[in-house]
Amino acid sequence: MNDPILDFYDSLAPYYHLIFEDWDKSIERQAAILHSLLEAQSGAGPRKILDCACGIGTQAIGLARHGHRVTGSDLSPAAVERAKREAQCRGLNIAFLVSDMTSLAGIEEGGFDVVLALDNALPHLAPAELRNAVSAMSAKLRPGGVFLASTRDYDALIRERATVQGPSFYGDDGQRRIVLQIWDWIDRERYTLHMYITLQTDGHWETRHFVSEYRCLQRGELSRALASAGLEGIRWLMPDESGFYQPMVVARKPQVPIA
Repeated sequence: MNDPILDFYDSLAPYYHLIFEDWDKSIERQAAILHSLLEAQSGAGPRKILDCACGIGTQAIGLARHGHRVTGSDLSPAAVERAKREAQCRGLNIAFLVSDMTSLAGIEEGGFDVVLALDNALPHLAPAELRNAVSAMSAKLRPGGVFLASTRDYDALIRERATVQGPSFYGDDGQRRIVLQIWDWIDRERYTLHMYITLQTDGHWETRHFVSEYRCLQRGELSRALASAGLEGIRWLMPDESGFYQPMVVARKPQVPIA
């Protein structure tokens, strides 16, 4: 990935929890959904999980609380450092590493039961980068392991061409915040996201502005990339089915053929 994306996540890391109404409750809610989904895919029991777009630890922390052995990685050193602190203060043993998902060169270990790329991380990638990333993730899976990713519903958004998300108002009087996104469309498939987090502290308001670029990664393109990487059983789960806040795709690495 390029430096603007790294800058976006490094600068956002201290404030990322503020985009949720209650980050701790979101950690619990998402982990419950993901844990149930993984049990449905491959039965009960703790999993060895690589969260390769871990950010500040939203999914990694919750899954570790469910007993899974989690490794988290992210392009952003600032996000990784914050994830480490958040896990430590909760008494969780999670390995967090800096690694670009397009290669996962910083992850020496392999044989993961599950590889995750959640929270709309993949649409940062150009088509060739996407293929590299999916191949790298597939290589980290054990035979029969599960790949799981989530993105915005770009199949709908590319038609709607939304320009605003929010504003959302959170917090109590004197400690309120406003979270707002503005989308500036570059062309039919790419947009610049402007995220504004406006904080009220002691009667004063201060706005933080974060900028990044995304492209509209539609479900067909991601499904084809997964198939090209040798993954099978590709299935999309929409929010009304999964309970997760974004569409999710599930795929599996084939088992080693029996000799």
